[in-house]
Amino acid sequence: MIEDSARIRTDAKAAPAASAVPIWLALVFSVLIGAMYAVQSRVNGELGHQIGDGFTAAVISFGSGLVILSLGLVVFRRGRRGLQLVTRAVRAKTLSWWHLFGGLAGALFVLSQGLVAAPLGIALFTVAVVAGQTVSGVLMDRFGIGPGGRRPLHASKIVGAVLALVAVACTVSGELGGSDALWLLVLPLVAGIGQGWQQAVNGQVRVTAQSALTATFLNFLTGSVALVLAALVHGLLVGFALDLPGNPWLYTGGLIGCIFIAGAALVVRTTGVLMLGLCIVAGQLLCALALDLLAPTQGHPLGVTTLAGTALALVAVVIAAVRWHRPGHART
Repeated sequence: MIEDSARIRTDAKAAPAASAVPIWLALVFSVLIGAMYAVQSRVNGELGHQIGDGFTAAVISFGSGLVILSLGLVVFRRGRRGLQLVTRAVRAKTLSWWHLFGGLAGALFVLSQGLVAAPLGIALFTVAVVAGQTVSGVLMDRFGIGPGGRRPLHASKIVGAVLALVAVACTVSGELGGSDALWLLVLPLVAGIGQGWQQAVNGQVRVTAQSALTATFLNFLTGSVALVLAALVHGLLVGFALDLPGNPWLYTGGLIGCIFIAGAALVVRTTGVLMLGLCIVAGQLLCALALDLLAPTQGHPLGVTTLAGTALALVAVVIAAVRWHRPGHART
């Protein structure tokens, strides 16, 4: 037991150096992660639309990801060892038990994709998620939930977060026509808020486990359990959707999720939750616009207010990323 404890302490000290990522590479990778978010939203949204059941689509997406990650644990010893380190950390109370439930936020995000991404359109769906992510990133850094600890809350971050909400209001003003549509927007907004928390706690688990595979597996495990339970309740109430589409690309959402969740857990310690979220936002918005321009969802063409709202959300990202300084004051 003493030897195990000594080994854990030694590994923990060595972990930052082993997992260090250059800041420029972390930022570029974060933008690519954001693009994958948008692609997954299109895939899962179309899967939910064709099945006619967003709950089933979410279970397929998360469940396929869990299968992939389970195979990864079988192949890679470091992932299995990470599970042991996480278990010991929770028992020793150096890692809180609630850090293991980041998958619940991921489950909500995937469920919102399956339920409302198709009727809203990817651009509008993404702008709502962006608002939640930006606000959540500010709060996570302010209270030190992520592995990088507490980060100062500057005026630029507050203005950027507020402007992101204004961007959603701008987009909504022209794209939504009734209370039912407004309700659809609430789900991706809340899911976006959950994304910031998910990135923060997954980052903590990755640092403890010294393995992005372990953190991603635990994320998909808890999310899959929650989604299966939700789908069972939904199916018992309204019936189960068993007619699955044959298009193979509609089943790639789980693989895409494995990549971007593992990537976010890897770089969040370098970037911080807010900066990770901002880069993800930029990638999401640009990719979502491209998807809606090149292949718009049926019955939901890209509107001028969606373009304006997306541009305003990108401005919010830039503002929040830049720290303001008074003339004559040194940068700290």
